[in-house]
Amino acid sequence: MPKLRLAVVGAGPAGIYASDILLKHERAFDVSIDLFDHLPAPYGLVRYGVAPDHPRIKGIINALRDVLDRGDIRIFGNVRFGVDITLDDLKKHYNAVIFATGAVKDAPLDIPGIDAEGSYGAAEFVSWFDGHPDVPREWPLEAQSLAVIGNGNVALDVARMLAKHPEDLLPTEIPANVYEGLKKSPITDVHVFGRRGPTQVKFTPLELRELGELRDVDMIVHEEDFDYDEASEAALKTNKQVMVIDKVLKQWRQREVGQASRRLHLHFFAKPLEVVADSDGRVASFKYERTEPDGAGGVRGTGEIREVPIQALYRAVGYFGSELDGVPFDAERGVIPNHEGQALDEHNEIVPGVYATGWIKRGPVGLIGHTKSDAMETVSHLVNDQASWWTPESPSEESVVELLDARGIQYTDLDGWHRLDEHEIALGAPEERARIKVVPRDEMVKISRGE
Repeated sequence: MPKLRLAVVGAGPAGIYASDILLKHERAFDVSIDLFDHLPAPYGLVRYGVAPDHPRIKGIINALRDVLDRGDIRIFGNVRFGVDITLDDLKKHYNAVIFATGAVKDAPLDIPGIDAEGSYGAAEFVSWFDGHPDVPREWPLEAQSLAVIGNGNVALDVARMLAKHPEDLLPTEIPANVYEGLKKSPITDVHVFGRRGPTQVKFTPLELRELGELRDVDMIVHEEDFDYDEASEAALKTNKQVMVIDKVLKQWRQREVGQASRRLHLHFFAKPLEVVADSDGRVASFKYERTEPDGAGGVRGTGEIREVPIQALYRAVGYFGSELDGVPFDAERGVIPNHEGQALDEHNEIVPGVYATGWIKRGPVGLIGHTKSDAMETVSHLVNDQASWWTPESPSEESVVELLDARGIQYTDLDGWHRLDEHEIALGAPEERARIKVVPRDEMVKISRGE
């Protein structure tokens, strides 16, 4: 029986689901899958892109762990595509590759002053509080009042992590350096700004509800934002998610405020105009235009300009994919151009042997369910494209290990992940915490390799 040797680049949900779906897919050939990731540990944004106080993420990690622990997918962690292993290398050892590298950079927000000192991308901050090994250990938390721009779940994660009292994060897997940093924060006010109204937000009801459960934090909403137009009223009647969000906001509008030491302000109908810097080039205020419903589910400007004094700003307006060496890339959308997961070149022709799934395929939208259906579509094409697979010179499983060893790559494997996983859980046990993440890359690698 013929054999498909497949490389998957990216060990987050997209890459793991694609591998799992292929192994279960009806096919007339055997399959051997190697999963590569630039990080020493698997799970991608589930480990490094979600706030540590989200217990439901454990369920996703458990499902991913079950797939990997079957032992029919090899993992090579701490291997950088384009540096440690190239597309030409993959062609020598595999029949095809699926790229599942996600989107980890911040999408730009093109307004004056966005590069002022004290203005940050949310993705960088999320990486810091999640203990990503490639970001600095310290984060400047000097602002008393700050702004978060965006109305999606990432914006709420950032706002919640900044407003929450750090001792309330101790039961989670928050890294020690992050807890120490947050403890020194003088924060009193977090302002969240969204361009549209409460019935058009992108965050989920669960995320919103969690905000209102913060200890010693007042939720501040403004009555002027709840004068709904017909389109908003229609959304309330027909969309259950919008209905629940409105119910939560209604409860907050009736709460007494003024006793808490911290405040979290939600500002709707606020279009970003400018980040105003002081004479030293530091963030001093945020300027926005008040918008209003346009009657068709969108908003239009009113011409009314407002300004809020702040000392820091976080933009959470989306993620953006990164270019991969030798692989077609759409620089405007931040994705691999593709037809249902089959990579396309500049002439819109299918590139044999190269596939994409997850956010690098469709852009940074959708939840885990979308990732699974995405992977299914890509895998279906891969299976049907057998005639155009690469013909590798050296397809044996040992040859890839020999290549990495010859290059001195300190790669990690599944046994290594188990060692690191157990080590982190053991670190957290004396403090009755889920785990304490190991943050430095070299330390992660040493523990994983049993050195």
